[in-house]
Amino acid sequence: MKDTNIDFSQPQRQSLLGVFIMFADAFQESVRALFPIIVISLLSEKKKFIFYLITAGVVLIGGLLRGYLRYRNFTFYIDNNEFILQKGIFKKTRIGIPLHKIQQVNINQNFLQRLLKMYEVEIDTAGSSKTEVTIKAVTAQYAQALKERLMQDVVGKNKIGDIAADSVQNKEIPFITVSFASLLKTGITSNYVRSFGILLAFFISTFQHLDEYLTYSDTKDNFISEYFNTTFLLRFIAFIVFLILILTLVINLVRTILRFYNFKVVKQQNSLLLSHGLINTRNTIIRPDKVQMVTVGRNYFQKKFDVNDVKIRQASDLEQSKDRAKMSMEIPGVNQAEKNALLEFLLEKMPERGFPIKPNFRKMIFEAFKYIIIPVSLLYAYTRLIPDIADILYIIPVYIVFVATLIYFAFRNSRLFITPDFIIRQRGAWDIDNDILAPHKIQGIKLQQFFWQKMSNVGTIKIYTAGGDVHFGLANFTQLKKLANYWLYQVETINKNWM
Repeated sequence: MKDTNIDFSQPQRQSLLGVFIMFADAFQESVRALFPIIVISLLSEKKKFIFYLITAGVVLIGGLLRGYLRYRNFTFYIDNNEFILQKGIFKKTRIGIPLHKIQQVNINQNFLQRLLKMYEVEIDTAGSSKTEVTIKAVTAQYAQALKERLMQDVVGKNKIGDIAADSVQNKEIPFITVSFASLLKTGITSNYVRSFGILLAFFISTFQHLDEYLTYSDTKDNFISEYFNTTFLLRFIAFIVFLILILTLVINLVRTILRFYNFKVVKQQNSLLLSHGLINTRNTIIRPDKVQMVTVGRNYFQKKFDVNDVKIRQASDLEQSKDRAKMSMEIPGVNQAEKNALLEFLLEKMPERGFPIKPNFRKMIFEAFKYIIIPVSLLYAYTRLIPDIADILYIIPVYIVFVATLIYFAFRNSRLFITPDFIIRQRGAWDIDNDILAPHKIQGIKLQQFFWQKMSNVGTIKIYTAGGDVHFGLANFTQLKKLANYWLYQVETINKNWM
C-alpha cells in the first residue's frame, strides 16, 4: 500500500536499522581485506600474534566507523522529476537520474535484511552496465511507495503492483510457479561445464600450493619417490575426477535451490513480476517492450525431464559490463507449456523456425585446429622440454576424442533460422541454446571475411542489440550479405520501437 504521507521532495536517510546493515557490509569488507593478516597472525609467535591482532582490530574498528559515516552521509530525494542521491565520506558524490530514464526498480532482501524486516531498492537505467543506485535499508511500505513514484513516468499512472516479498495479494494468481521438483531437476542437469571448470581450477591451484610446500620443506623428492608412480597417478586422477563430478552435482543443486527457491512469475498490467530466493529474496519487473533477446536452453536430460531454462535480456550497456551474466534474468525449470506462454507474452507471438542457414564444414576444421592441434602441439613440446612429465601424454588421446566429439555436435547443432518476424540462432554441443530476437531491435550488423576466406566464399556475421550480440559463422558469405541487407531494411521500415 502506498503511503501518501511520504514527501519524497525532502532529503531522507535510510531506516535507522540501516546502521546495522552498513556495519555488516563494512565488517565483511574488512574481513576480506584482513584475511591474509588473520591467517599470518594465527601461525605467528605470541608477540607477533598480539601485534597482528591489534592491527586487525584497529582496521576493523575503522571499517565499522566507515559504515556508520556511510549511513549518515547517504541521502536521497526527488526534485523536478529527477532522482537525486548524495553519498560519500571524504569524497562527496551526487547522482542525478531523470525519472523517464529509469528502466526498472527492484526490491530485494538478503538474509540480514530479512531478519531486520528491511528491504533493498535497486534502480537501473538502460544506459548503464551496473545498478545505478542501491538503497539498502527501507521498510516494505516505503520501498513500495518509492518504487511507484519512480516508475510513474514509465508506466503512466497505473501501478505496477506491490513487489515487496510478502505483498502479493491472494487474488493475484501466479502466471508461472516453478515447483521444488523442477528446481531439483534443473539443479542436477545444468551448469556442468562452468562448475566443473571452477572446481578443476581449484584443485589445480591446490596442487600447485602443495608442490610449493613440499619443495620448500625439502620433502618433495622423498614424497615423489615413495608415492609417485604410474599406478598411483592413474588412481589419484580417477579419484579427483570422480570427486569433481560429485561436487559439481552437489554445488549446482544447492546453488539452484538457494537462488531460485519459491520462484513465481506474476502478470501485473503489461509486465511480469519475478520473485525468488531462499536466503536472498529478489523481485524483478520485466516489460515486454524492453526485452531485447530471449534465450531458451536445455540439454538431453532436461529434455527427458521436460524442463527448460529461459533467459531474458533487457536493454543494457553490455559492452562495458564485466559480468554479462548479471545483465540477464533467468527463469529455470519451466515445462514446455510454460515456456510457450512466456514466449508469447514477451515476444507477442510464438516464434517459429523458418529458413535454416547452416555453417560451412570449414568451421569444424577451424575449431579442430584451435582446440586440438594447437593445445596438443604445445603440450607435446612442453613434455619434450621437461621429460619428467612425459607420462601425462597418455591423456592426449582422451582429450582429442572428447574435444572432437564436442566440436562435431556443436557444428551439427549450429543453425540460424530466419523468418520475417524473428531471428533464431541455435548453438551448443551438450546444452542447446536458442537465442531469439526480433529484427527491428537490431542496432548494428557487422560482416567479416578474411582474405584467405574469399576463395571459399565464407565469412561471419555479428548482430548487435542492446541486450547482447549474436554471432554466426563460418557460412556462405553471399547469403550472409543478403540477410544483412534484408534485416537493415526491416529496421528502417518496421514501425516499432526497439525499447
